[in-house]
Amino acid sequence: MTDQPRHVSARAARRYLVHHHLLAPPRALPPEPASVMRVVDRLGSIQFDPLEVAGRNHDLVLLARIAGYRRAWTDGLLYRERVLYETYNKMLSLVPTAELPYYRLAWDRVRARHEAGSFDEHAPLVDELLTRIREGGPLSSTDIEPRAAIDWYWRPTNQVRALLEALAEAGILAIARREGNRRVYDLAERLFPAELLAQRPPEREQRLHKLRSRYQANGLLGATGEYALWAGAADDTPQRHELRVELEARGEIAPVVVEGLRGQRYIPAPSLPLLDLAEAELAAEGQPGHAWAAGRPGDRAPSVAFLAPLDPLAWDRDLLARLYAFEYRWEVYTPVHKRRWGYYVLPLLYGDRLVGRIEPRIDRKAGVLRVLDLWWEDGFDPLDGAHAGFASALADALRAHAAFADVARIALPRTARHRTLAAALRPRLAPGPGARVTRRADARSSGGSPAPPA
Repeated sequence: MTDQPRHVSARAARRYLVHHHLLAPPRALPPEPASVMRVVDRLGSIQFDPLEVAGRNHDLVLLARIAGYRRAWTDGLLYRERVLYETYNKMLSLVPTAELPYYRLAWDRVRARHEAGSFDEHAPLVDELLTRIREGGPLSSTDIEPRAAIDWYWRPTNQVRALLEALAEAGILAIARREGNRRVYDLAERLFPAELLAQRPPEREQRLHKLRSRYQANGLLGATGEYALWAGAADDTPQRHELRVELEARGEIAPVVVEGLRGQRYIPAPSLPLLDLAEAELAAEGQPGHAWAAGRPGDRAPSVAFLAPLDPLAWDRDLLARLYAFEYRWEVYTPVHKRRWGYYVLPLLYGDRLVGRIEPRIDRKAGVLRVLDLWWEDGFDPLDGAHAGFASALADALRAHAAFADVARIALPRTARHRTLAAALRPRLAPGPGARVTRRADARSSGGSPAPPA
């Protein structure tokens, strides 16, 4: 265990984080499926969310880091090669299949709960579903006639769908593939190697692994924070403290004190050389010339990335507020009249600074990526001479997003406050392969946008 925590400047912490998150610069990994596994190896797991407004959360995480990212690469790794699988870590996540034994705890606990509840209460339907899958192969909830709705988590749900979900939560079934957002289930024993399913590490080792994965994914978590950061890794704060102390004693995480942040934070031991790199880069760059200097991460001109709402870099909202002076709330579940920004708004990273927000919307039917709105942090001017390369960097990120969405047009906001920026972006966007840029005829003001149609 380290005797004294290392003291780190706020600038070095921000620079370290973009290196840890493979965002120095964005989209620098090669355009190939192997890059997906490189991101997973670095971050440990990637949170899954099915909402597809600007792209699914895990696709956005990967798009920010991999050149020419295609969603089919991840789907292939999940449902064909099965080197990744879906399980509960920080909520539903994509994790390496090789680590399945260290995530069994969630299966085993839920199975015990369901066996004393829904599996017993609905035993005939459970038997029917398992028999159908065992004899007829993979099954989705729409492949069998619906039954009466039952109370299920947040709302009444068709029994078939609820019990298929429960069987998957218990590790009896697993997701064989997704057809859109529709889950198709098969027996876990047919999807995973028997020797992997037979392994049961001690519960403490599983919990240590899950807690380690949280520190690995974010790169700079502290000892406290909102419940979602730690859910499933420990039952309570004392247990989490005990596990964290053991990880530190093993040398798997290292304590640091970051300028301006309360308490200690922890860096995954394999990422400590990236902190050295960050400090060396900043020493070579010297003092910044202005308050919003984005630096040169990776000794390259700063680039732009749109961060997914559940990107591991954005997990700890308190860290964003204190280290970046950036307040972020994902407002998809916020009533329209209470939204400050919009329905599906993404943090906008420039170099190693969070400089604003963007609300992109993929409209595949019309073949267009719509930028509904943009907001800038106080003091950041995207057209200021101090940010001479920003417009080109933003255009690069927009072209990458349009290519990912397989759309040919990019529609910019038409509001008066964006007119000058839009004029600067158009010539930079137009040369993109097959891309055209338009002004949004239906652009709204900077208020919250409505939810997309169901």
